[in-house]
Amino acid sequence: MITRLKISGFKNLVDVNIKFGPFTCIAGPNAVGKSNLFDAIRFLSYLSNDTLLNAALSIRAEEGKTADVRDLFHRVGNQYDEKMSFEVEMIIPQAGVDDLGQPAEATITFLRYKIEIGYRSDPILPAALELVTEELEHIKRGEAAKRLRFPHSASAWRNSVLKGRRTAPFISTSENNDRIIVLSQDGKGGRPKSFLARNLPRTVLSTVNAVESPTALLARREMQSWRLLQLEPSALRQPDNFTTPPGLQADGSHLPATLYYLARNFEKTNGQNSGLGASWVYDQVASRLSELIDDVYELTVDRDEKRQILILQIRERDGTTYPGRSLSDGTLRFLALAVLDIDPTAGGVICMEEPENGIHPDRIPAILRLLQDIACNVENPVGPDNPLRQVIVNTHSPVVVSQVPDDSLLVAESKQLLKDGQRVKGVHFSWLPDTWRAEADDIHPVSRGKLLSYLNPVYPTYTLTQEEQQKKSRRVVDRQDLSQMSFIAELKSSD
Repeated sequence: MITRLKISGFKNLVDVNIKFGPFTCIAGPNAVGKSNLFDAIRFLSYLSNDTLLNAALSIRAEEGKTADVRDLFHRVGNQYDEKMSFEVEMIIPQAGVDDLGQPAEATITFLRYKIEIGYRSDPILPAALELVTEELEHIKRGEAAKRLRFPHSASAWRNSVLKGRRTAPFISTSENNDRIIVLSQDGKGGRPKSFLARNLPRTVLSTVNAVESPTALLARREMQSWRLLQLEPSALRQPDNFTTPPGLQADGSHLPATLYYLARNFEKTNGQNSGLGASWVYDQVASRLSELIDDVYELTVDRDEKRQILILQIRERDGTTYPGRSLSDGTLRFLALAVLDIDPTAGGVICMEEPENGIHPDRIPAILRLLQDIACNVENPVGPDNPLRQVIVNTHSPVVVSQVPDDSLLVAESKQLLKDGQRVKGVHFSWLPDTWRAEADDIHPVSRGKLLSYLNPVYPTYTLTQEEQQKKSRRVVDRQDLSQMSFIAELKSSD
């Protein structure tokens, strides 16, 4: 779970400093930089698992997947920044396993990770990235109340996620004649390991194991779980084989296998005699789906023994049964989120762009409730029924902005910023006054005028062409009987 993120020099993110709660909604116009924040989170995730170069090549450029890593650096005109830096404060799981299945237990679960990456010309390679600084250090539990500003239960939630203590850093950088990255082990003994920074093709964090560095390993596992959900209808409509491993993928694939596994595992855990069998899980998902479409009565996963595949099945109240692939795109995305909500193994940070796409305006509150339910409930202890999970969405929908909790909203806008004595253009994230975010002294709250376009949308004026006038064409918004004032007058007269 990310509690604070500082970024500078990455795309148009300059001196960005954001505090996060369990659920965050970022609103802003197109091309302002909302997606760049998601790219930064994904980049950190890739860095925990791959080389610097591959991580950079996995992040999209303005016109698709980048072919030049230099495009990730902030630029003014043709001048690129030479470095980009990231600092993330996070809460990590207390236990997990490494790539070889070895168990790991963190000595402390509240950490700060810093990394700085530079660009250098290389006579052999067309581009090269250099690890300048890498640090992983603990945050004292005594500082938790000051750093975790969002409302939460200190006795129930905070005490369940913040464990252990530590005095020395896990990863540090020293500069003598050369920059050295030092990995201090907190496992079963062993001397600190030193690495020459300019020779490293990847982060030190991406190489750790459970035996020598269990805390660093669990920080790596947490970062690996950060993902951008891009639920594709074509992937959601695909059946799964009997042998397909469960786990909803970022594009929505493996939906039938995941739901089938959750149902069977729940039945196995609770026992058929308790009355809480597989049907209980299906009923939970069907009940949630009925908030979006009224006719849903039953949802199951059918085992096609002949073709050895799993198929989602929907049954309406009148008894009509049809395959899940016939659902609309928006309904399938909603269904995938409903399955994600009940999956106790799905943790980490979940980013999603414009979740309202394909959803009728009247039903947008339903998907917002679902997204907030997916996020960790910070009033209760973390456990199988309340995974350590965080949701961050972006939008430019007035309906979404008007419906989300006021303390979850961040407004992104393009601003002129001062960097190294030079004015540069970057994205600025601000919050509403009188919320927990207002305790950040270095950022000004958003002006009320910036929210008018969301709360009171003003439609652009447009003069009909002569041809349109001859056709007696008019827009819906031009109808007097559908104007806002007409609706208000009609409501008053009906009273």
